[in-house]
Amino acid sequence: MTRFQSVAVGPACRRVTATGVSSAFGTFGELLQGVLPEDDGDFLVTLPVARWASARFEHEVEAGELTVWPDHKKKALRLASMILEDSGRPLGGVLRIDSTLPEGKGLASSSADLVATARAVANALGEPMPPTRIESYLARIEPTDGVLYPSIVAFHHRSVRLRAKLGSLPSMAVVSVDEGGAVDTVAFNAIPKPFTAADKREYARLLDRVTGAIATRDLAEVGRVATASARMNQTLRHKWSLEPMVDICKTVGGLGVVVGHSGTTLGILLDTTAPDHPDRLAAAAQASQRLVGNVTVYRTLSFDW
Repeated sequence: MTRFQSVAVGPACRRVTATGVSSAFGTFGELLQGVLPEDDGDFLVTLPVARWASARFEHEVEAGELTVWPDHKKKALRLASMILEDSGRPLGGVLRIDSTLPEGKGLASSSADLVATARAVANALGEPMPPTRIESYLARIEPTDGVLYPSIVAFHHRSVRLRAKLGSLPSMAVVSVDEGGAVDTVAFNAIPKPFTAADKREYARLLDRVTGAIATRDLAEVGRVATASARMNQTLRHKWSLEPMVDICKTVGGLGVVVGHSGTTLGILLDTTAPDHPDRLAAAAQASQRLVGNVTVYRTLSFDW
């Protein structure tokens, strides 16, 4: 978040008038995602993980254009342009994004890119960038995960607004598999949801359950809600490995299965404080590898300070 003034760099003597850096974490799918029985009922509950996108913005008032690297990060480029225009600043500079979040898998890679970008540009300009301001920009770009807040949150992703901060949980391991391919967030969220009125009432009950479970730090109940949500999402985006992953979870003593509802990933949640956690982790990873042919282990973020 450091800001530097008036330096000339490189053989072309680029004049960088200010530099801002920032980052944003991703989320391993969602603990819960569906539609509530109310207007603007589309919602999700995040599961923050220790993977990040970072952004570095170098403002060049004399450049005359904005560029982004990698060059396919067009949404981040659009966001930087919007912030500069609203701030009355010259549209010039270079935006660089680095990320450890795979794209199109349901880990909020695009949301993390955008949040990191908004913060980096604001840091370069010396302007405040509270979550509500970020939300106002992102609502004009795409549906967004709630990775703006250092908390597990219930978030209305289509309208890009916070529903509630739910709190924090002890860090868990996620033994993840990827069924392959990639999903476009905007296209997925344009699909009509097949959920009935009864489904929507069930989502409201699940939201109450996970809210209570997070408040009481009941990891087993969190896992049960995640598995229920994953199963309900099968009518919208089917995952062939879900039930076999649930079976593996039960065999190794896992908490439940969490999925990227709009992505291609699934993960077995494990309590890292269990005495035999290393053995459970190894067993889950080996069985998942045999099932799908790939495995990655993530750690969820805890915000207990």
